[in-house]
Amino acid sequence: MIPVSGPYTVSEVGAGDPLTKSFQRMIAIPPQEGWGPEETIRGLQAAMAAYPDDPTILPQYLTAEALAKWSPAGPVTVIEDGFEVVPQTPRDTTGAVEKLQVKAQVVASIKEDDSYAPTAGSWDRPFDLVKVQGSGYRVKSLPTGLVLTNSDVMRAYRPTNLYYMSGNSQKQLVVDRVRLRLKPTESFAQTILERLLKPQTAALEGGAVTSSFPPGTKIESIRWSGEERVVINLSGPIDANDLSTEDSLRAQVRYSLSKNEVAKGRVIEMQLDGEPYFIDRPESDEGWLDDSGDSAYYVSKGAVHYMGKDGPAGVVPGPAGQPRDGYSNYTLSKEGTATSFVAATTSTGISVAKLAPEGQWQEVIQGTGLTPPTWHQDGSLWTYDTKNGFLLRYDPATGRGPERVSAPKLQGLDVTRLRIARDGVRVAVTTGKNTVQIGALTHDVSGTMLGNFQSLTTTETGKEILDVAWADDEHLLVLVGIKAGQILSQINVGDGETVGIPLEDQLTRLAAAGGRVLGEFSTDQGVKVMELNQDRQSWTAKIEQGAGTPLFPLG
Repeated sequence: MIPVSGPYTVSEVGAGDPLTKSFQRMIAIPPQEGWGPEETIRGLQAAMAAYPDDPTILPQYLTAEALAKWSPAGPVTVIEDGFEVVPQTPRDTTGAVEKLQVKAQVVASIKEDDSYAPTAGSWDRPFDLVKVQGSGYRVKSLPTGLVLTNSDVMRAYRPTNLYYMSGNSQKQLVVDRVRLRLKPTESFAQTILERLLKPQTAALEGGAVTSSFPPGTKIESIRWSGEERVVINLSGPIDANDLSTEDSLRAQVRYSLSKNEVAKGRVIEMQLDGEPYFIDRPESDEGWLDDSGDSAYYVSKGAVHYMGKDGPAGVVPGPAGQPRDGYSNYTLSKEGTATSFVAATTSTGISVAKLAPEGQWQEVIQGTGLTPPTWHQDGSLWTYDTKNGFLLRYDPATGRGPERVSAPKLQGLDVTRLRIARDGVRVAVTTGKNTVQIGALTHDVSGTMLGNFQSLTTTETGKEILDVAWADDEHLLVLVGIKAGQILSQINVGDGETVGIPLEDQLTRLAAAGGRVLGEFSTDQGVKVMELNQDRQSWTAKIEQGAGTPLFPLG
């Protein structure tokens, strides 16, 4: 029996099924004759939450005129749960029209590309309701789009990581964070893969990433075969003889499912038009994600040192391992190659040295207004020339450069830091003292460009961003100084989800990779290097004194 007091939820159960996730589905009910204006508005909002599963209820809350003009298209507005419905005065004394104001705090918007954008502020909307004899109230007009509460989103949507191929020559996987609605008519595995067939979100458009699925690819079926095997049948213009496509397609499917706790640990059998295509086993790992290495380093008296499990472990070969004055902002290129380099800022520019006995320090970019250098997966070195407004790239392999890279959205901004993520696509940029933006390196016939900027976080006046570091390909560590001390946060660059990390002393510099976080701390006893423990709540000293500037490759 459906209660007449309002909407209710039904649990969708998928116990034991590795392809789906259990969730609660909103069941809305039509407006009731005995409801007042406020109950009608709350019923309307519940009908919005249920609309994708049952679009027949919401139209019953609208007059014919309102229904003719309304559309569910556009971003979904997410508001806090405790919204107010406030009667407006003076009221219509005839009782023919009731004017209400809905007041709430906005939480986010879910855009049409399924990206989740946190926001803040008030959300106030007027509503006019008319009384229909024997049927209760109806809404005279309704703005386009759906309005859901935060609880609606938590109940029906899941944060989901999709994986595409990087648009550069490195061909790594790049994560694209979306919010996907759970559907009672299909498994979550199918929801994920159906979305993976569509274009990436706006944050990664413009050639920043590509897909191994050619246009026209369809998912014919997904089934769970036995205890350990998932069978996916595709159709469409996939070349079964193209091994490179097979490898990258395999990676996109494996990571998009397993990283969302779907089909994790199971064999994935892929079919093409019902015929065997390939089999992917869960233990296979071909380095599609960050493979830069997680060996830790630090700097003491200008010399770069290895860090062992419990402390110092020696110096790097060549001049980079020798004491040196006047160098700062050290950064390391990709580890494990024959051409691994260290870069550092000097008073006249940026110099690099090969990590080899025969290596020599050489100034490769001149200037006094350069941001700290950052390495790309392809071996190139990047910086932003704040005096001239140029994004610069230098390639040690060729010795050419520095060359300018187009970054029109940075023109006129006070760029203070620029850090390329290990996926070789995303770029964190701080401007002034208070703002962090996330951009992407895009590619087209005209070349490479830094664009697609979206705001990640902005601090209040009186607070200052002191340092940023990529924790992994989807999280940025942001250190903020405040009057009372410091705040260290880990922010998901895809949806803004933020987790605080406690600090014990004054943190001056960050480095992170492979789940590890190192910090340079300033104490009464001097500068030391500490590592964040696995509990993410405490730190352990690694180098007690005489050391700073912790480093990871590409960090």
